[in-house]
Amino acid sequence: MKAQPPKRALQFLRWFCREDYLEEFEGDLIELFEKHFEASPKKARRKFFWGVMRSFRPGFTKAFYKVNYSITTAMFKNNLKVAWRNALRQPFFTFLNTSGLAIGMAGALIITLFLHDELSFDKMFADANRIYRVNIDNRTAGETNHFAAVSSPLANVMQSDFSQAEMITRLRVSNSILLKGVDAEQNIKEDYVAGADSTFFEMFGLKLLYGNAKNALEKPNSIVLTKTATLKHFDLDEALGQSMVLNNDEVYVVTGVIDDLPKNSFLRNHQVFISLSSFDDAKSLAWNTWSFPTFVKLRPTANEESLQAYLSTVKDRYLIPWAMTFMPGLTVESAKEMEKSSGDFMRFTPIALTDIHLHSPNIEDELSTNSDIQNVYILAAVGLFLILLACVNFMNLSTARSLKRAKEVGVRKTLGSSRSGLIKQFLTESTMVAFLALVLAIAIAAISLPYFNQLAGKAISIPFGNPLFWLALSVVSLVLGFGSGSYPAFLMSKFAPIKGMKGGDVNGNGGRTVINSLVVVQFAISLFLMLGTFVVFQQLNFIQNKDLGYQKDQVLIIDDVDATGKQIEAFKNQVKTIAQVENASLSSYLPTPSPRGATTLFPDKSLGGENALIIGSWDVDYDYLSTLGLELVAGRDFNKEFATDSSAMILNESTAVLLGLSPEEVIGMRFTNDFHREDKENMRYFTVIGVVKNFHFETLRNSIDALSLTLGGKPKKMLVKLNAGDFSKGVSELKTVWEKFASGQPFSYYFMDDSFNNTYDAEQRLGKIFVIFTSLSIFIACLGLFGLAAFNAEKRAKEISIRKVLGASIGQITYKLSIDFLKLVGLATIVSLPLAGYFMNRWLQDFSYRIEIPWWVYVLTAFMAVAISILTVSFQSTKAAMSSPIKALKQE
Repeated sequence: MKAQPPKRALQFLRWFCREDYLEEFEGDLIELFEKHFEASPKKARRKFFWGVMRSFRPGFTKAFYKVNYSITTAMFKNNLKVAWRNALRQPFFTFLNTSGLAIGMAGALIITLFLHDELSFDKMFADANRIYRVNIDNRTAGETNHFAAVSSPLANVMQSDFSQAEMITRLRVSNSILLKGVDAEQNIKEDYVAGADSTFFEMFGLKLLYGNAKNALEKPNSIVLTKTATLKHFDLDEALGQSMVLNNDEVYVVTGVIDDLPKNSFLRNHQVFISLSSFDDAKSLAWNTWSFPTFVKLRPTANEESLQAYLSTVKDRYLIPWAMTFMPGLTVESAKEMEKSSGDFMRFTPIALTDIHLHSPNIEDELSTNSDIQNVYILAAVGLFLILLACVNFMNLSTARSLKRAKEVGVRKTLGSSRSGLIKQFLTESTMVAFLALVLAIAIAAISLPYFNQLAGKAISIPFGNPLFWLALSVVSLVLGFGSGSYPAFLMSKFAPIKGMKGGDVNGNGGRTVINSLVVVQFAISLFLMLGTFVVFQQLNFIQNKDLGYQKDQVLIIDDVDATGKQIEAFKNQVKTIAQVENASLSSYLPTPSPRGATTLFPDKSLGGENALIIGSWDVDYDYLSTLGLELVAGRDFNKEFATDSSAMILNESTAVLLGLSPEEVIGMRFTNDFHREDKENMRYFTVIGVVKNFHFETLRNSIDALSLTLGGKPKKMLVKLNAGDFSKGVSELKTVWEKFASGQPFSYYFMDDSFNNTYDAEQRLGKIFVIFTSLSIFIACLGLFGLAAFNAEKRAKEISIRKVLGASIGQITYKLSIDFLKLVGLATIVSLPLAGYFMNRWLQDFSYRIEIPWWVYVLTAFMAVAISILTVSFQSTKAAMSSPIKALKQE
């Protein structure tokens, strides 16, 4: 066996050594290596290595640093001209590649803008990275709930003994209000209202257009309006100091005007801020009412861990001692024992301000509707899929087209072109296509964005004036051009000149394997998105048709009925006389989105901490159950003939389960929420007279919580059950009655089924977005498949002609040309559908009430993929099968 010098050392020598020295140096070193090898192979390799290194000197190395930029520029211009001519010479190929890349880039650009908007929420506030909100995680009887609001005294105790807090402020969730100037006749309804501490503006760095931010919300009956809200009543420069009437009752003074809040903030829709000192419960020392979203700005040296450590001590230091004042025998130790034995808990937890929008989708008492980080991940994946599909499309078509360019490569190599020169040429072509696609993509995105905004509920715009935007797009286009064109460029540049000029199959099995693999990837992604779309719509259909336990259809809700004042009952009775009205009820609480109330109940003579029930509490009237069609499973409904029903209570089935009793056993039990008073013998008790069948009053993501219904309260809404017919006529008659009892007040109404549908707005939007981008992915995949089918038919033209001459039918030839592609689609189906099913089942786990993905969804997805691929391929296959064999056989 002949001695071989070290391969790496020899390669290094050939790389750096000047050509006029290389032959002499290499010959001498190899001769010495062979001589030394006989004595010691190891020593011979070591000496050869050191001989190469000694030759690595300035006098013997190539002039790497000398670059003729004029030649480089000229070569680039030449490559660009050739690329442009090739693009014009092959319009079909150029169209497929450019349009596929453009559609993928446009879709990815829109998704990127959407994700940027989602991820930017609340980051505009001053020191946003140091602001946290305190949440409550509460578990009762195995049911865990999360709340964005806490009790009123928490802010005071944190201010006094948490030294890491720089500033603390509270907000208060408020109902909609009617607002007008003292001299105005017509009220204007404001839906988004919040109470706020005097430190609110300083906390979030909000500047007032008019007024003093430090004391604008200091005094009771002070009100600050946004610019939009102000202009409904006054000119901006005249608003300060104006008196306004709230809910036809109290008079408030405008102490400030602020600019409209950003659309990517947790207060984006709020237009009215009322001083927190105007609310009686803001001074409450009770720890069992959670109505105040509380924000903490930490000092620069503090962190989230220190806040969490402090919050973990609050319950033992403050809440339990407060509860001990009315719960005999309760101690901190006994409370801990009860938690340990039952598994229940109540914890204060911090969440960063910038995490609220995406990381708290199922938290109650939020000031605005939040999104979900899961949706961000899903859409990010869809955007990446679109780009990947477009790149795969480009690589596939370029690789398939390499056969037509084999002779070109052979001629170029014969005339002296180096492989690196060919690679530069092909990469120039791919980069040019990428930049052409970018221009088209921006145009498509600009045209599509208004429709996408309408669909997604956003106000996104393309930042044309931002230099970073253009820099990012340029870099992405370069990366896509080089990334997509790299494999075809390296593949074509290595063609053997003789074989290429003969027109043989220069791709070989390796090229075909890559093409087939990329087709499988394309359709696997498309199938994944198709199945995801079907599942989202199946779940939405399940939600729409599920028995919710109440009748939402033909129920009209009239807002702000408290504007009728003391005539509210007369108004209700008048409404019930309308022919199309079946029934009517007064309450502020609805199964669809509306205010929520909670209370702590203790069974009769059982004030021990282990007996406390924290459940929902709704004030209703005598007609509530019948208007909504709620079904009693035990006991009876409220009845005016029973005077004692003013202290009666109806529970739902979940409360009975919480108590560990059957619905029948709960009837007659007595509960109190009047446990704060010192004279315990005079506590007010409610007697359970009925148990209503569970009905859904939260989204189907949540299970049904315990709930109590009692008579009374100050209702702000009227539920009107309408008979089938002309609803516009019924609404007109209701408006006539309204104007009789609330003249000059806005008549605001909506239908309960619309409100229910709005609850699942995020899921509906996600479903529609899925449809759009799934369609785009299928279109891109079909573009690629269409091009491949065309190139395949062209490549096999002689084979097709010979088969036709020998008697093959058009159907047989079409089948022969199509079957290979269908096999690839079948493989993509086998790979993709199990993965898609797994991930969509993960998505469905967020719903307490969900579908099981039926088998036919998988079958339908596979069938659609096969059908689409057959339609795409069959056109080219049939066209090739119907062509004249003479023309193909005449070609050499």
